[in-house]
Amino acid sequence: MNRDEMLTRVRERDKPWDIVIIGGGATGAGVAVDAATRGFDVLLLEREDFGKATSSRSTKLVHGGVRYLEQGNISLVMEALKERGLLLQNAPHLVHDLAFVVPNYSWWEAPFYGIGMKVYDLLAGKYGFGKSRILSREETLERLPTIQTEGLRGGVLYYDGQFDDSRLLIHLLMTATEYRATVVNYTAVTGITKGDDGFVNGVTAVDGETGEQFTAPARVVINATGMFTDEIRRLCEPDAAAMVAPSQGIHLVFERSFLRGETAIMVPHTSDGRVMFAIPWHDHTVVGTTDTPIEAPSYEPLPFEQEIDFVLDTASLYLSRPPKRSDILSVYTGIRPLVKANAAAKTSALSRDHTIHVDGSGLLSIVGGKWTTYRRMAEDCVDHAITLGNLPDADCRTHHLRIHGYSEEVETLTSLGVYGSDANLVRGLTAENPHLAHTLHPALPYLGAEVVWAVRHEMARTLDDVLARRTRALFLNSSAAIDMAPAVASLMAAELDQDQGWIDDQIEAFTAMAAKYQPDSAIKQQ
Repeated sequence: MNRDEMLTRVRERDKPWDIVIIGGGATGAGVAVDAATRGFDVLLLEREDFGKATSSRSTKLVHGGVRYLEQGNISLVMEALKERGLLLQNAPHLVHDLAFVVPNYSWWEAPFYGIGMKVYDLLAGKYGFGKSRILSREETLERLPTIQTEGLRGGVLYYDGQFDDSRLLIHLLMTATEYRATVVNYTAVTGITKGDDGFVNGVTAVDGETGEQFTAPARVVINATGMFTDEIRRLCEPDAAAMVAPSQGIHLVFERSFLRGETAIMVPHTSDGRVMFAIPWHDHTVVGTTDTPIEAPSYEPLPFEQEIDFVLDTASLYLSRPPKRSDILSVYTGIRPLVKANAAAKTSALSRDHTIHVDGSGLLSIVGGKWTTYRRMAEDCVDHAITLGNLPDADCRTHHLRIHGYSEEVETLTSLGVYGSDANLVRGLTAENPHLAHTLHPALPYLGAEVVWAVRHEMARTLDDVLARRTRALFLNSSAAIDMAPAVASLMAAELDQDQGWIDDQIEAFTAMAAKYQPDSAIKQQ
């Protein structure tokens, strides 16, 4: 992917696009892949970087949703379990199975959760990741050597999926471009155009780097902007009622030693009624999440003090070494774009189903859903777009579509495994410059070659792009990411033909932003 080439395509386009997609997160990228593989001319515009908002800040799980099973939303669980299986099939370099244990401290928990997980297995059918079973106390301790032992009776073992969200997103976008989709980051949609009949017929946009303005005519415009859905809808209908009820969740990241072994912990009921996970991820331990209603969305939401305290307190009930505030390496905060419901008492009760809405002027908005079901959401969205835009009928082709980087030889690729079949190309950059083989920080595995690759082939434009989403340095260890910034900025400047002033500005901006990932950034909830 090359940004200059993508913008040239936009400038030289002399006829309407079949579909223009606003938003470069999981939903937008999924729609781009689906539409492009059906043969449509697709343009995707993202005003920040791809995945800057919600799509890089998940719990890193590809799962059916045990909590949704308890809520009785069987259809969502079945759909998600099927999509979980398809994701493992189509992107094995980024998705893998993960064992979970529900620790039991009361006599009734083993039979209760054991039956629940058997239902979970049954609903998964041929897409199952492994059979659940009840564990003895000894088996539980073998799998979870750092679990709180006092009162432990045993556990229930089950299997779900894990992935790297922003790496999958980049590979989805690369897949879309391989089918001739045009994707551009740092390009904001500033308006939606309408024909004489009052129906949407394109967008106006501005290149965030140069200020260049352009118009992109389209047969269908799809609003896939997640938590910013209502903002885009009001470009068409200024008085449109809000569809989105934003809710924020945080995750705390610790050293790997807090959760030794390869098994995650699932706590089915916390004091606020949510599920909490402690999972191994990129040689660290991630614990979360919370569910806190908020007034308005933002790209860099801050954690609340109460959220950090809640996660620490809950983790201390289940880990033999209770994590302290000083143990937090990074805290990342994401906002869920939940679909409003009239009678829901709190956001944790709102459905994670997706909704497709077409307003009176023909703008198609897709909102809600979750990472696991991105492919099914995209299929549904493009089916609607075909009808709305009177596009040629074409069947969905993504059920068995191998995502860019597809590789079954993941175990041999070490920390470069997330690149899949591109790993040898990344490694090959070190042959032309041996300096790129060096790690950028002793606490993390990232190489200089990954920075160069991100700029040349993945449209990384800023330090934030590289350190937060092309690599996951900021999410894993915010202090280490800040330490890496000068070296990374120098490598990027050489690739982007930038000067020392650019380097200094990037370091200053990233350092200020990265401070929001440290626990002392938390604010008191109003």
